[in-house]
Amino acid sequence: MTDFTKILDKAKELEAKMKESQEKIKNIKVEGSSGSNSVKITLDGEGEMSKIELSDNILKEEKGIIEDLILAAHNNAKSKLKSKTSEEISKAAGGFNIPGFKWPL
Repeated sequence: MTDFTKILDKAKELEAKMKESQEKIKNIKVEGSSGSNSVKITLDGEGEMSKIELSDNILKEEKGIIEDLILAAHNNAKSKLKSKTSEEISKAAGGFNIPGFKWPL
């Protein structure tokens, strides 16, 4: 088997694993929070917000504070999502030592 054939076989295997990984990523759910859990935001694997929870106590705060806490909870969820998706991609690409390619993307 030539080196080129080996590379093509590895590429096909990687493609199949990446497709599987993409399906798993779609099913990921992460929750970000802020203000001692007074604001919670849930994102799905595609980064879409699927849920927002505000504690009753937070509703007594000023509008600007609530806005900042929502933003912080969203950023926290986004950071967790990035970590989980990178982890999933690394699992799919693990064992594929492609020179010059760094995982996660």
